[in-house]
Amino acid sequence: MDKEPHHPPQPGAESVVCSRCGATAEGARPTWTCSVENGSRQYFCDDCARANIRAIEGRLDSSWW
Repeated sequence: MDKEPHHPPQPGAESVVCSRCGATAEGARPTWTCSVENGSRQYFCDDCARANIRAIEGRLDSSWW
């Protein structure tokens, strides 16, 4: 495969803000959800991800289920 492995940002390397509510991540964010939409990476905090999990999962191809 020609794809390079995904390397998540290192803690403290950038400030991450929830794309839905504007919450700011403090330190490592292993439970936040990341989505690539229209070529742009967007992050969603725990609360927003939990509140919208059905919509998030509904956008995945069935091969990911």
